[in-house]
Amino acid sequence: MKLVSRLAVLALAILGTPLAADAQQPGKVQRIGVLLPHRPGPLEDHFRQRLKELGHLEGQTIVIEYRWSAAGEQVERLRGMAAELVGLKLDALVAISPQSARAAKSATSTIPIVMVAVDDPVGAGLVASLARPGGNATGLAWDVSPELLSGKTLQLLKQALPRSTRVAILWNLDNPSHPRYLKEFQRVAPTLVVTLQPLGVRRPEEFDSTFRQMVKERVDAVIVFGDPLTGPHAKRLAELAAGNRLPSMCGFRGFTVAGCLMSYGPSTVAMWRRAADYVDKILKGARPADLPVEQPTTLELIVNLKTAKILGLRLPQLFLARADEVIE
Repeated sequence: MKLVSRLAVLALAILGTPLAADAQQPGKVQRIGVLLPHRPGPLEDHFRQRLKELGHLEGQTIVIEYRWSAAGEQVERLRGMAAELVGLKLDALVAISPQSARAAKSATSTIPIVMVAVDDPVGAGLVASLARPGGNATGLAWDVSPELLSGKTLQLLKQALPRSTRVAILWNLDNPSHPRYLKEFQRVAPTLVVTLQPLGVRRPEEFDSTFRQMVKERVDAVIVFGDPLTGPHAKRLAELAAGNRLPSMCGFRGFTVAGCLMSYGPSTVAMWRRAADYVDKILKGARPADLPVEQPTTLELIVNLKTAKILGLRLPQLFLARADEVIE
């Protein structure tokens, strides 16, 4: 009788093992989906490189499926792209931007979702809380308090360009988080003797006319909010700013690499690498509900001296000494 019982237990253990360890079966190729509000670019290389460092080899142990929509087509296409990815039986789904995260969350309640660069994920209903996300989503918030980001951005601009008194702000009218940051800019501006000229846009086709408006308003510099509308067009925006002799302060490093004068914000490279860390944990069996949502802990100031030279600017040495990176 005891022998029969032991054999039964052993049989159950053997039968149960593939189900419990399905996510880590030797030889299984795991499938990762990436949903973007723009065409894949250099940042995604950091994601793949980090996965490789963690032992996930593309084409051997993992397959990465990309889907994206062009700026201005997000409402029409992102949900369809998310549904298409879900149909591929993914092991994890990475969603870049608030719009992508909402599309992913509406497409599946079971596939683990790793959000990247999402403003206020709790307020957006994507997670129950940052510490205990619950559900099937976790990841990296873009949450930097407006008091910290807006105020510091304007202070740094004034340190770099002390004579600037009229500053344009290029922002996305369809980004629900931008009004919060704009409001803080407007609160801080009088303390720095700055008059702001906010100029909202909805589509890339409006960029040219918006810069013509800046010239007409005789602004001294422009602040460009970084988001899925402006980010994919960083090079074009940098060229428009330089072509109109306007120093530019932009949302993150990619803008400065593309030719903006300077940028201040969270590190997008660090976010992509951390996204890979989340995916790694999920592929090894972790549940999104148990992985706290992370917020940016450091902001980086990047300065492009090539652009400064084109604009004929000599930036103060004290300001340059504060930069985390200087592009020469």
